[in-house]
Amino acid sequence: MKIGIIGAGNIGGNLTRRFAALGHEVAVANSRGPETLADLEAETGAAAVQATEAANGADIVIVTVPEKRIPDLPAGLLDGATPGAAVIDTCNYYPKERDGRIDAIEDGEPEGRWVERHLAHPVIKVFNGIYAQHLLDRHLPAGSPGRVALPVAGDDAGAKAKVMSLVDELGFEPVDAGSLAESWRQQPGTPVYGADLDADGVRKALAEAPAERPAHFRA
Repeated sequence: MKIGIIGAGNIGGNLTRRFAALGHEVAVANSRGPETLADLEAETGAAAVQATEAANGADIVIVTVPEKRIPDLPAGLLDGATPGAAVIDTCNYYPKERDGRIDAIEDGEPEGRWVERHLAHPVIKVFNGIYAQHLLDRHLPAGSPGRVALPVAGDDAGAKAKVMSLVDELGFEPVDAGSLAESWRQQPGTPVYGADLDADGVRKALAEAPAERPAHFRA
């Protein structure tokens, strides 16, 4: 499978490492240009490209940049993806530490829905609540006791199924977390966020998520 990754920070870099190790064809981009990704390219065999090229021919596109940078992404960023490509949003809104105030999110729009509007493409929300290092060292084969589960939210059933299969291949238990409108249940400050729960634990945590954004994650 061809996977394009836009953003090469902690999550993007480790997803590049894991997917390349699993034999996928990976193209990775950041905002500073492919020459700054030479070490990651040499380590993984992934192709370092311009951000406008990362989605070209991709079956899966992963957008993993600071929330405040979403509106700055180039127009037509996803135009080169294959028809029916699944677009993954891993982003989180941290108003106090990094992103500043985003009014729509403060007013209750789920972070994933806000990203979807700016990308003008349906997104699947996943990988936003796991520590980057755990992508490298907490994956387990299917059926393993205590296998870490990841919530997967989105509206496109076909894209969600494709992403859930990829999560399973990566070594984590995919849990259907409902529609993108429900993806606030896995945002920062919720019970599931960063918790490394099994599948039953993820379902329980999603159900118990409070509707009000915690004060620490409000501007």
